[in-house]
Amino acid sequence: MIKAYAVHEARGQLKSFEYDPGLLGEEEIEINVEYCGICHSDLSMLNNEWGMSQYPLVPGHEVVGTIGAVGNRVKTVSVGQKVGLGWFSRSCLTCEWCVGGDQNLCQTAESTIVGRHGGFADKVRAHYSWVFPLPPEINLETAGPLFCGGITVFNPIMECGIKSTDRVGVIGIGGLGHMALQFLHAWGCDVTAFSSSADKEAEAKQLGANHFVNSRNDNALKEVENSFDFILSTVNADLDWNGYINALRPKGRLHFVGVTPNPLSVQIFPLILGQKTVSASPLGSPTTIAQMLDFATRHKIEPLIEVFPLDQVNEAIAKLENGQPRYRLVLKV
Repeated sequence: MIKAYAVHEARGQLKSFEYDPGLLGEEEIEINVEYCGICHSDLSMLNNEWGMSQYPLVPGHEVVGTIGAVGNRVKTVSVGQKVGLGWFSRSCLTCEWCVGGDQNLCQTAESTIVGRHGGFADKVRAHYSWVFPLPPEINLETAGPLFCGGITVFNPIMECGIKSTDRVGVIGIGGLGHMALQFLHAWGCDVTAFSSSADKEAEAKQLGANHFVNSRNDNALKEVENSFDFILSTVNADLDWNGYINALRPKGRLHFVGVTPNPLSVQIFPLILGQKTVSASPLGSPTTIAQMLDFATRHKIEPLIEVFPLDQVNEAIAKLENGQPRYRLVLKV
């Protein structure tokens, strides 16, 4: 039996829950969970904000632990290895996207917490292709958030071809943005942090920002027009997107990894004149995740975390729901 914490209805409390996972599949891995990050996507699933939650629901998709068992066709890892697991738990491996190395775009990919039970538990299972050996030097306590928040902001660096000479902006210095600052700084970019919280300036610069813009200032975007090759939005908010487009240099890109509450409304003429781009991306492929882990370890990039024991999961969720984390929450199992 797997011991977990599950919610039985939307907006309910997480309670102790046990379930029988059945026989381990031939290509499956069972992970003994040691740490599991708490992501805003967990909160969305708990509250059925996306209309696809199935109850009882065990959240948790930023898993770090030790392999406890492997199916008889698993040859890539072995029992006792330290590994991580993120949002995806399986992909078909045969479609054009999987064969082309974009398994994260597989149309039948399975999520760790959609229609199955996740990592707020002592054990969790996944297909071997989405379970990643951890570099020996990595900090296990802080590694979990790399598997969702980290790869969400690292993937655009690879997919959009960000160069070390680029001038980049990061909108929102929260759970995603504070990791983006670290990655982009280590990449060699000139980095500007955009935040509505003026008190984050010193911390943003410690994390890697060369410049700080208080986005509450009405003239802030006007003052940085024609400045950036790339702007990454990590916020779940409706902002002055035309102002950010004007802040791009010719051929610049405004890229979204945060979900805006409402559809974008942007002027097309500035895009045409400057040959500018508006784009978005999900989490990365297994190859990109492996590259991120190597890069983060090499440059000692870690999310800033606060740790809760698993039995205090409801207190941790309440802190997330009230917008209080600075910056990521992690459960110790």
